[in-house]
Amino acid sequence: MKNIGSVKEDLSTEKRVSITPECAKKFIDLGFSLNLEKKYAEHLGIDDKEYEKNGVKINFSKDEVLKKSDIILKVNFPLSNEVNLIKNKSILIAQFDPNLSKDLINQLVKNEVKIFSLNLLPRITRAQSMDVLSSQANLAGYKAVIESFSKFEKAIPMMMTAAGTVPAAKVLVIGAGVAGLQAIATAKRMGAIVFATDVRMTAKEQVESLGGKFLTVEGSENLETEGGYAKEASDDFKKKQEDLLKETLKKIDIVICTALIPGKKAPLIIKESMIKSMKPGALIYDLAASQGGNSAFTEADKIVDKNGVKIMGEKNILNKLPISASNLYAKNLFNFVLNLCDKKSKEININLEDEIIKSTLVK
Repeated sequence: MKNIGSVKEDLSTEKRVSITPECAKKFIDLGFSLNLEKKYAEHLGIDDKEYEKNGVKINFSKDEVLKKSDIILKVNFPLSNEVNLIKNKSILIAQFDPNLSKDLINQLVKNEVKIFSLNLLPRITRAQSMDVLSSQANLAGYKAVIESFSKFEKAIPMMMTAAGTVPAAKVLVIGAGVAGLQAIATAKRMGAIVFATDVRMTAKEQVESLGGKFLTVEGSENLETEGGYAKEASDDFKKKQEDLLKETLKKIDIVICTALIPGKKAPLIIKESMIKSMKPGALIYDLAASQGGNSAFTEADKIVDKNGVKIMGEKNILNKLPISASNLYAKNLFNFVLNLCDKKSKEININLEDEIIKSTLVK
């Protein structure tokens, strides 16, 4: 029987958990034993007893959990003081960028720890139930609209009253990936007129199916990788995109920025000159703030006011939806571990012929 363990994240930056009571029961039904740090999800209103009644062992310290676990499930890569406690020849599964933790990864490799990053999941049908980037981006896109609308000082839908008509707010979504498409759908449901732009031409049909208007740069090139992600645009494309955006932004009330390139600094799309052309009272919500931002003046966890235009961004917007985000993330993790199990013996089998396992194994 393998021990699965999980400890609390640094609650100052991360409120999500990797194992919910529902998924804990599924792991135990598979034959695993579970060890969690004391008060593991108390900050989410989930008492230790909710886990214990499903057969989970609640340990008193982080040290105990990490030292006895054969498989460690986390949201973020372990901190340096946690890495020192991880058991030799164990398995670590988390969501992280391998380029940002190289020294700690090498330290674990010396101890023969197998490290999996869910950020490296291939875009294939069989991996969809494990796709943490999609499940979390969906929530981020929704919450970005809610947060920006709450700070916008006008009504969102068109309202016809005896005193006159209130026009519908115009929203522009930059980047029509998972987060962008959810932002379009949410803004549309709330009565906004929605425009969207993306460097991938395949996004046009998806945007229009949600009721958005797709803004196309004349002579567009399709900037999409084989894995379905956006790639860097040419200088000529960027110039055409800038001209189109500058004209469009003059009539936009709210901008939701979601454009990210995996493993790279976020592309700067809304320049200082564009912000100067926007209407006072307009608002930009930058979901790319943690990677430098898509907009000039973006500062993570701050609201910056430039000539009456507010620019907002947060390092981790999912901290505002930690229960929903944890529920989805925990299911993604469970499905990933299930895929690691041999179908007959139910034992862990790191089968490198499996594209999912091979792609996500960091070392």
